[in-house]
Amino acid sequence: MKLTHVMYKVNVNCTVLKEFLDSLSQQNLIEEHIIRNKKGQKIIYAITERGRAALTYFKEITMALQTTEETQRSYVFI
Repeated sequence: MKLTHVMYKVNVNCTVLKEFLDSLSQQNLIEEHIIRNKKGQKIIYAITERGRAALTYFKEITMALQTTEETQRSYVFI
């Protein structure tokens, strides 16, 4: 995705987004690609395999926490 597309999707300003992207890039969760064409060049961002694994892990944690919450709500305390 282009930087502006990411910026609108996550609803943060450019400075904050660049800080997040730098952090994600340093952790090898995303990577930057420079695309050159007749008009010049642009930077696009792509998720890495490590980033995909991290997303899967966080989704599993989220599901487990939701299940735990639902279980706790089903108990009746006297």
